[in-house]
Amino acid sequence: MQVSQNIVRNGQIPQFPLSPKPKAGQLVLFFGSSDLLSNPAYFQAVRKAFPDAIIAGCSTAGEIHGTAVYDDTVVVTVVDFEYTSLHFSKVDILEASQSFSAGKALIESLPAKDLTHVLIFSDGLKVNGTELTRGLKAQLPAHVEVTGGLSADGANFKKTLVCANDIPVEGQIAAIGLYGQHIKVSYGSLGGWDSFGPDRQITRSIGNVLYDLDGQPALELYKKYLGEHAAGLPSTALLFPLSLHNAWQEGSESNTRDGVVRTILGVNEADQSMTFAGDMPEGAYARLMKANFERLIDGASGAAKICAALMQNNTTELALLISCVGRKLVLKQRVEDEVEAVREVLGPQATLTGFYSYGEISPHMSGGPCELHNQTMTITTFREV
Repeated sequence: MQVSQNIVRNGQIPQFPLSPKPKAGQLVLFFGSSDLLSNPAYFQAVRKAFPDAIIAGCSTAGEIHGTAVYDDTVVVTVVDFEYTSLHFSKVDILEASQSFSAGKALIESLPAKDLTHVLIFSDGLKVNGTELTRGLKAQLPAHVEVTGGLSADGANFKKTLVCANDIPVEGQIAAIGLYGQHIKVSYGSLGGWDSFGPDRQITRSIGNVLYDLDGQPALELYKKYLGEHAAGLPSTALLFPLSLHNAWQEGSESNTRDGVVRTILGVNEADQSMTFAGDMPEGAYARLMKANFERLIDGASGAAKICAALMQNNTTELALLISCVGRKLVLKQRVEDEVEAVREVLGPQATLTGFYSYGEISPHMSGGPCELHNQTMTITTFREV
């Protein structure tokens, strides 16, 4: 595997040397702000340079290039696999109710033979990430895992784009299948938030839309906790996500005290509801969370340590980092600390790329269930043998 990176700043259109020998096993990861990715010239420049590559990526709330985190740039990471073959699929999605079927369709479009791992980049606003993940896993063999994330639009929540081997657009999900025994993949996902306040039971919800907590309008109750921060909803909700646990009903993704974390994507003043990136199942308990700087950074380091252990401490060649926009807003000028913590674990030889997202898809660690996460640092590492 050979990996190279380019970063484009100040709105310039990228220029690349033409690839002298286009390869069938060539993947280009393409991350940038929604404003820049809306300009077709960026994709066209990458396509011209890498005519036979699979080009996939999305809009972000911040781009990761090495140990630096940027805004309003385009980061292009070119991966030339020596032994690994790739296949690509995509689907359109108009609304969250299509998420499960979209996930199934993506996997059904990928050849099953020798499939080792699947990467996913999804629209971040039109999808229920929980149902998407369930649909993906429903079609995958037990030994094949999926990791990836939901595209973002800074803290604006207006428009997210996905590059599905074509000009980035809204309402798309892209899947990349990696094939063969030579590719080794590991993954880890950890948070680092502190919970506070009482548990509140979800007494009315539909999918990823939460209406009532303890029989009270959810948004009204949430605003009481936010106080002066309520005026900035939905973006200020990134500072105070909800933790879910004890969702014991059949089909629930969370049946431990650890639970999962959920971030708000939008609010509806008319019916006092809140829309989340993933399911908010009735009967589950929700608790407010707040940031702890050191624990957030420790979470990033911990996710990297999980990956390193799965790789049996062999050299990581490429690491895809997907961290939540809420972590970036909390850490502010310290945001690069969490990326540097990953570097310290994985070592200087690993190429780091990735983005800040509206949701992360991964198991916490090998053997655990694949879930949609919010407010985590999720890492996928790759090497060829």
